[in-house]
Amino acid sequence: MNHRIKGTHTEKKASSKKASSIDRATASAPAWPSYTGTSKLVGTSPSGRVTVYVDPSLGQSALQNAQDLVNDADRVVTANDGIFGTTGGPVSVIVFALGGATDGTGGADHMACDYTTGNAIEVDASYGNSARVSALFEAELSECSMNGNLCGESTGEALSRWCAAVVGNNALSDFATAPQWAQDGMADWVDKTENTDQDGDSIGCGMAFLSWLMSTGYALNTIAPAMVSLGDSGTLAQLYAKLTGDSASNAWSKFQTAIQALPNGVTSDDPFNAFTAASAVPAQLAAGTTETQSRKEAKPPTAPKSICQPKSHRLLPPKKRQSSKTS
Repeated sequence: MNHRIKGTHTEKKASSKKASSIDRATASAPAWPSYTGTSKLVGTSPSGRVTVYVDPSLGQSALQNAQDLVNDADRVVTANDGIFGTTGGPVSVIVFALGGATDGTGGADHMACDYTTGNAIEVDASYGNSARVSALFEAELSECSMNGNLCGESTGEALSRWCAAVVGNNALSDFATAPQWAQDGMADWVDKTENTDQDGDSIGCGMAFLSWLMSTGYALNTIAPAMVSLGDSGTLAQLYAKLTGDSASNAWSKFQTAIQALPNGVTSDDPFNAFTAASAVPAQLAAGTTETQSRKEAKPPTAPKSICQPKSHRLLPPKKRQSSKTS
């Protein structure tokens, strides 16, 4: 979790006026989850909801990522509001070499899943590909909209990754976990939830399951509030029952039947090709057009109040489950 990259300020001969301006910008920056270097203020989105900083030691490429995020941030927050049926609060974001990476693979992180203690977001720089930065931002922003629910759970992580895929135009396809789940034997993470957001198999099962649900007509802006209402202890089987009215006991078997019918198996996080349909949802809501039928049928429930116990909240590419077997 600790990937502390300390930035440095190299302009030793700056005038006192310029130095004072830098000091004020640095002083106004929030306490980040891990970054401890200089926080250079880049700008605030037109709505005032997203304030973006950058590690100035990274130079022009990271600065371009940050400037692009300022310009794209309001699109992201509007789409995110549409997915969850709520209006999020203000957030701050810093672009830096998270985990030492500058291609987006360092991931993103924040603290609790709310807009009070989780609104300081860190995203990895992605030189020459700012779409990945926006997608990483949405992954963490979506968790803030979970209102203290699904924190550090495999279900919440799958949901946040699907939000990132939809809003970020699948810019993080290399973070896919569903193929790993399939290769590892397709364990049942539908009837139970893994109490971590760092296990590739349980997250991968969730990604494939949500792909299946969306392919059958349940849009992401119906799925997201339903998952939030189920809370940390909710399972994907319970989500299925809540949406379909069918018994939760049928979820796993029907999902498995659908998996077995796939002509090419599970080769991505969207094996049922739901991505195109799902991507249209936030765009429609952001434009103020008529809501989808599935949105009309399922009014977003009010999320229950809860206290989020921070566990991980770190988005990373997949890693293998630790085997309990000895060689």
